[in-house]
Amino acid sequence: MRTSDLLEETYAAITVNKVRSSLTILGIVIGIGSVIAMIAIGQGAQASIQNNIQSIGSNLIIVSPGAQRGPGVTVSAGQGSSESLTMADVEAVRQQLTLAKAVDGELSRRFQITAKGTNTNTQVVGTDSNYPTIRNVEIDQGSFITDQQVTDLAKVAVIGPTARDDLFGAGADVIGQTIRIKSINFKIIGVTKSKGGSGFFNQDDIIFVPISVSQHYLVGPNTQGQSYVSTIAISAQNATDMTAVQDQVTQILMQRHNITSSQLADFTVQNQADIVAAASSVTGIFTILLASIAGISLLVGGIGIMNMMLTTVTERTREIGLRKAIGAHRNDISLQFLIEAVMLTFIGGALGVVLGWALAWGVTKFASVTTSISLSSVLLAFGVSAGIGMVFGYYPARRAAKLNPIEALRYE
Repeated sequence: MRTSDLLEETYAAITVNKVRSSLTILGIVIGIGSVIAMIAIGQGAQASIQNNIQSIGSNLIIVSPGAQRGPGVTVSAGQGSSESLTMADVEAVRQQLTLAKAVDGELSRRFQITAKGTNTNTQVVGTDSNYPTIRNVEIDQGSFITDQQVTDLAKVAVIGPTARDDLFGAGADVIGQTIRIKSINFKIIGVTKSKGGSGFFNQDDIIFVPISVSQHYLVGPNTQGQSYVSTIAISAQNATDMTAVQDQVTQILMQRHNITSSQLADFTVQNQADIVAAASSVTGIFTILLASIAGISLLVGGIGIMNMMLTTVTERTREIGLRKAIGAHRNDISLQFLIEAVMLTFIGGALGVVLGWALAWGVTKFASVTTSISLSSVLLAFGVSAGIGMVFGYYPARRAAKLNPIEALRYE
């Protein structure tokens, strides 16, 4: 049988019962559309998280108190206490580290901030002049904290645009204004440029103060009277030096803390690549989970195609017997019904791609959730739709091909 004849017969078979064909296609459309939309949401979340992590610094290595012990256990008590890093550690790393562009200590806590009758609860980060270099922070108005202000315990603050809008109103001129943190007045000397983000990654909802002020007035020294830090942030000279910097920092701090084995370390050193990889792993699993749940509807759609094709074989039994009686081979009959099933799923796949794109656009537009439709997900949709047609269309096609022509002609 010629290809043109096969396509003509397929078109006639599909259009002879438009309602049934449309309902069968609808199952595939919903399945493919759901899979594409779920993958787009997962990939969008992954890209958004990666961008947010990349924006927190350039070639960044972060040292945190507490020892990483393994899955499910983040911080070890005892040696891995939350006050294991001090300003003395920061100075030692700054002096001994050879491959670092900049090093700073950070002390971060959430506080209730008030200003002119308004208030907000946000992150207050005590830091020094190296912070903008390490964290890729740019100043929109005013200036950032200087080393002299850290030395002088100056009660000054640099405010993020989201925190500014919450306290003073959108776009307000706040240079020289005063905010209160723990009943202490701070004069605003600068506003950072917006970096975007949301939730825990919102780098615009931060207020910066000199780390010396944070240690002495906002948080206070630890039980040994030392000025501790919550993070040591380091910017490597380039990306290729990050592993070497990580190893150097580990050795410096182990020596200072009199630790002989990395298993007993009371700190954790992570580089930016590790954080991105961990986040990508989590969001990748999340994407697979979403796609798997949506894929159940594809299975239902495939079963619908099989039911339709079995019904079609029954309805066209006499036609099959007549065609075999005049010389049609088994392969001709089998191929015709298989192509009908594949054509149904192919049409459903094409419409499903459109539906998936529309769903992803709607989620981005109305739910403000980043989505990303990739070529691989579209190709996957077409591949899955064609595969479903072949898998679920094979049995009805073989059943039609095996019909005895004499019995088929007698079928009522």
